[in-house]
Amino acid sequence: MSLGESPVWDAASESLHWVDINRGLVYSWRPDSDDTPHSVVLGEPLGCLALGDAGLVVAARSGIYRLNPGSGEKTLIVANPEWLDESGNRFNDGRCDPAGRFWVGTIDATEATLSASLYRLDGECLTSVKGALAISNGLAFSPDGRFVYHSDSPTRQVWRYAFDAERGTLEAGEPWIDLARHGLPGVPDGAAVDSQGDYWCALYGGGRIARFNRHGAFLESHALPCPHPTMVAFGGTDRKTLYITTATQHLSDDEKHHQWPSAGSLFAMPAPNPGLVEPRVTR
Repeated sequence: MSLGESPVWDAASESLHWVDINRGLVYSWRPDSDDTPHSVVLGEPLGCLALGDAGLVVAARSGIYRLNPGSGEKTLIVANPEWLDESGNRFNDGRCDPAGRFWVGTIDATEATLSASLYRLDGECLTSVKGALAISNGLAFSPDGRFVYHSDSPTRQVWRYAFDAERGTLEAGEPWIDLARHGLPGVPDGAAVDSQGDYWCALYGGGRIARFNRHGAFLESHALPCPHPTMVAFGGTDRKTLYITTATQHLSDDEKHHQWPSAGSLFAMPAPNPGLVEPRVTR
């Protein structure tokens, strides 16, 4: 994979879905029966996906679509307000909240200017919730629904926001995790929360997965045989397998073929606590 991202476990079908952003591919795989993943070519770069009430919901460069992962048929829900006249910002990291709303952020085209935003999808209405971002990332919800976790990757911080689940709004926020304070390398990328409230985050450029407790205290890290892990998801029948997507982008040919030959792979490792059941987009 060039830029593997957005792994999501579907407990109903016991399958894992994820994307290759740069190649515009959506993968679906049943670990217990499929030798190789099934893939669908979307025809444009895409940032993330979520489970839908029928099929998947994918946030692509041009907009958010409903996708049948079997046939590849897609239907536009809403256009991307930051992608106009074949230029602008594409969608990036996203996740469905416990109430069935899809949250998705964008990434600045230069990854440096603060032109990106975090959005909430309600039906066919896309509402900007937070602006002045460079790379919207790390979105996750606490098990009790009280908090939203979110990062702007270049800041190397994860923020925690009080969450009004009924209205779907972010309230007061505060810096929650600071990678510099913990002496951790890389930047915060995609993340997931387990049933105990621990936050598991891929450190892009840091070559590892980091785990923090519900108070934001650093617990442990797990090194990977590649420098660019991108996101994690809990899966398996007991949701105690941590799946990890990775990337080959930003690596030279020599690094890809000799120093980091496993880069771009999907990895799996056992987790001490089960993950949360991934909700479906229903509103």
